[in-house]
Amino acid sequence: MAKPRPFLGLLAGVAAGLVASAAMAAFQHAAGKLLPEDDKGGDPSTVKAADKASETILDAPVPDDYREQAGQAIHYITGAVLGGIYGVITEYQPDASAGFGSAYGIATSALLDEVAVPAAGLAPGPEDTSLEVHAYGAASHLVYGIVLEGVRWLIAGKR
Repeated sequence: MAKPRPFLGLLAGVAAGLVASAAMAAFQHAAGKLLPEDDKGGDPSTVKAADKASETILDAPVPDDYREQAGQAIHYITGAVLGGIYGVITEYQPDASAGFGSAYGIATSALLDEVAVPAAGLAPGPEDTSLEVHAYGAASHLVYGIVLEGVRWLIAGKR
């Protein structure tokens, strides 16, 4: 095995995470049109997370004029952080890129969409979520994982 390069892995992962987040957002924009109307209600969990952060820091929710941008910031920050983690992990454990990043994408879907986001009160629990929304989330994260590995591989190379 090649000597790990954690700093390169981190930088490649963060950059790849940003690109993968953009690909995921584009996929969600297109695929979201296929969801039933009753599955589209309310603010996205990223906007709800931005509100929680704003309420903690400023004691007020994000102003209406900035809600969409704040949600996007949360989306891209999360994608960059998860990408950085992935980049470092793959430097030490190349098998983490299994399925060309798809395993990591599905793992992030399971951990975020099914556990962390509902536990934080940002979305309904898995038992209260339709099968279509579960599939949409899994497919979105699958896109994220595959693009993440593709861009990481272009920057840092095969491990």
